[in-house]
Amino acid sequence: MPGPEPADLELVAQEVFTALADPSRRVILAALATGGPATATDLAAQLPITRQAIAKHLALLAEAGLVVAERGERRRVRYRVDSAPMKVAQQFLGALARDWDGPLAALRDHLK
Repeated sequence: MPGPEPADLELVAQEVFTALADPSRRVILAALATGGPATATDLAAQLPITRQAIAKHLALLAEAGLVVAERGERRRVRYRVDSAPMKVAQQFLGALARDWDGPLAALRDHLK
């Protein structure tokens, strides 16, 4: 079975970069990565962000695939980190860096 198309990988990377562009979303993601699954209420108790704002940020993080919502007891929704989209973004950046390495090395050699 063939892997995802490069355009699909670029779309995933774009969604990850868009989601991570906001500092509040980075703080929320870091809190989930270090503290484990949590609800929006749990996160609001430990972060200087309102529960409503956290809920909106979590929806955007979920849309980018960076967090997964899991239904718990009493209709509580806990969010956990999913690192797969982040790995795709890392691969995208790695490929971009490789694309730049050759021309930059050639320019450096030319300038010497």
